[in-house]
Amino acid sequence: MIHARFDLSYPGFALHADLQVHAHGVTALFGPSGSGKTTLLRCIAGLERTANGLLQVKGEVWQDGANFLPVHRRPLGYVFQEASLFPHLSVRRNLEYGLKRIPPVQRKVQLEQVVEWLGLNKLIGRDSPAGLSGGERQRVAIARALLTSPRLLLMDEPLSALDAASKHEIMPYLERLHGELDIPVIYVSHALDEVARLADQLVLMEQGRVIASGALNEILGRLDLPTAHLDDAGAVIEASVAAHDEKYHLTRLDFSGGSLWVSKVERAIGSMVRARVLARDVSIATAAPQGSSISNILEARIDRIQDEGPDRVSLRMTVGSGQILLSRITRRSRDQLNLAIGMEVFAQVKSVALIA
Repeated sequence: MIHARFDLSYPGFALHADLQVHAHGVTALFGPSGSGKTTLLRCIAGLERTANGLLQVKGEVWQDGANFLPVHRRPLGYVFQEASLFPHLSVRRNLEYGLKRIPPVQRKVQLEQVVEWLGLNKLIGRDSPAGLSGGERQRVAIARALLTSPRLLLMDEPLSALDAASKHEIMPYLERLHGELDIPVIYVSHALDEVARLADQLVLMEQGRVIASGALNEILGRLDLPTAHLDDAGAVIEASVAAHDEKYHLTRLDFSGGSLWVSKVERAIGSMVRARVLARDVSIATAAPQGSSISNILEARIDRIQDEGPDRVSLRMTVGSGQILLSRITRRSRDQLNLAIGMEVFAQVKSVALIA
């Protein structure tokens, strides 16, 4: 586990964060600007010092009331919003700067590995990072951080300074790292689509406090949290590629609650993928639909209903053995269908986005 507890006050802002998360996979710190995400990350890095802070990483005490491990002695990598590469060094020497910080006997990540993971083969020979695109610069920065063989990798909104094309370019590499690395990552973001693609655990922050933390879909499925009120609220489904329909250029995804058809994906049968279903793309029927153009229809049970203003409501449903699904419909539809907690219904999924 990673246990972090910090109290820090500035004029107009205070951080009072107590956090315990699993020390594996990607943990996303999510919340609006000013919620304290970056401040918490800086405390974890040792860049901010608090009088009575606590930080334990996999049983190692990096900070408590009596001890404070300075930032240069904390075995972590830090990726900032800006790549901050050394302009006077070649790409290779930028990477070697990270590698040289670790004695050879302690190196767990090798140069050849990160070059392959992050697709840097065509970039490593560049004399300077000056001509690199934003996405390429950030890939080099991530590689440099990994070459310090960190026990913890911190990423502070690494895509926020990139344009849409650069974000699209770098996301597959981040997803690949998610599968390749055995290093816990704490990832700061205010973009729910990034979180849905990358995170295993989600920590919600608001006004300097942690208001909820847990498994990604568990938190996304809670109607009492701010994420349920966002326009792109929805559920993430872990599924396997079950079949390809060449005639209609479709792929069937199987998960514990049923199947979903999506536009064909170039993945091998049996591959695990991640799909996202937005609440606004799920309608409800109380009887099995007949003659519908919607091909993704799932049997579900309503767990919770919550008003979302004067005209709409949100539904939380369980599909199969525990998959959560959200739906956002009008209050009029709820009343006409006499929807109630515990009802068995049919969730009509109008759109599915394959995100990983």
